Amino acid sequence: MANLSSLQAILQSYVANTPEVQGAAVVTPDGLPLASTLPAGMDEERTSAMSAAMLSLGERIGRELGRGAIERVFVQGEKGYGVLTSCGPDAVLLTIASHEVKQGLLFLEIKRVAASIAEAMK
Repeated sequence: MANLSSLQAILQSYVANTPEVQGAAVVTPDGLPLASTLPAGMDEERTSAMSAAMLSLGERIGRELGRGAIERVFVQGEKGYGVLTSCGPDAVLLTIASHEVKQGLLFLEIKRVAASIAEAMK
């Protein structure tokens, strides 16, 4: 299992250095929070549980539709985006971003951070 302080450091750097990213969390596939830098007022426990459930459901939908392995689950709302990405078998990354974010750059940064989290989970 990962060193929780290293996961926290990865998330803090990610949020601080990525324009328009407002928060992030690493959760277990069971929905338990491991580390987070979520916006004030966002319930970490509830957000973690919903994130894991959404990624799991997205993976099942992807298999049912014959789309193969899911890279991400993307939620778009009027105030911005929520992006869920698997970081290997033991972690899920949630990213909260404003609607001003450049999606291509965000997805590249998510891949980089997800790889760092997967490595830290070994």
